[in-house]
Amino acid sequence: MAVSELWLIRHGESTGNAAAAAANAASAEVIVIDKRDADVPLSPVGVQQGEALGVGLRPLLDGRPLLLWSSPYVRAVQTAEVSFAAAGSPQPIAVDERLRDRELGILDLLTTKGVANRYPIEAERRRWLGKFYHRPPGGESWADVVLRLRSFLRDLEQIPGVPDDARAVIICHDAIVLLFRYVLQQLSEAQVLDIGATEPVRNVSITQFDRGNDGRWQLTRYNDVSHLEQAGAPITEHGGEVDVPTGR
Repeated sequence: MAVSELWLIRHGESTGNAAAAAANAASAEVIVIDKRDADVPLSPVGVQQGEALGVGLRPLLDGRPLLLWSSPYVRAVQTAEVSFAAAGSPQPIAVDERLRDRELGILDLLTTKGVANRYPIEAERRRWLGKFYHRPPGGESWADVVLRLRSFLRDLEQIPGVPDDARAVIICHDAIVLLFRYVLQQLSEAQVLDIGATEPVRNVSITQFDRGNDGRWQLTRYNDVSHLEQAGAPITEHGGEVDVPTGR
């Protein structure tokens, strides 16, 4: 066993999150962003959240081995940099493309209204298949994302020279946090979709898994933003993609 604790953290609020919220509030069809998804940075609120996250990360700085991974997307890398700098201990970041957000293909930059109006056949197909299995043209389904997370976890178990008490911190995206839960807890499609609908992953929230005596991962906390409350920083839970019904 290479790692005994796994900390999953969603990035801080991005300018894309803020733009999506504005588009939905205006009943617009298109989310106006001047960058590709991979290059969208943190918003000023997201930077503030990242600094507050530093408080929540301080228990990691007790001398135990620490491994830090990030999605390659700018908002995730920025969150990693800002938070550990605020914690007083900048860390080397290993970027892994398997941790990137779900790719939406032709539905990228569209609100739910935009999808319904511009791609009505695809909207119906999405309703029929449900969020977990729907793969938009040029994009990924949640099931596709699960495959790359299983690959990442296999590699995590085989890192040479890592002590058994090492901690791994992963800065990623809301769908990635949920799908790590799906894999590690062996959840069903219905269970993971219900969690996402009833307990959306908040920006810079901490979800933690600890290794049990039997070697299995056990969820010890989910969606924890107590560090934001302590710092008086904004708590946000922007959806990472357009709303998708769970199917028939």
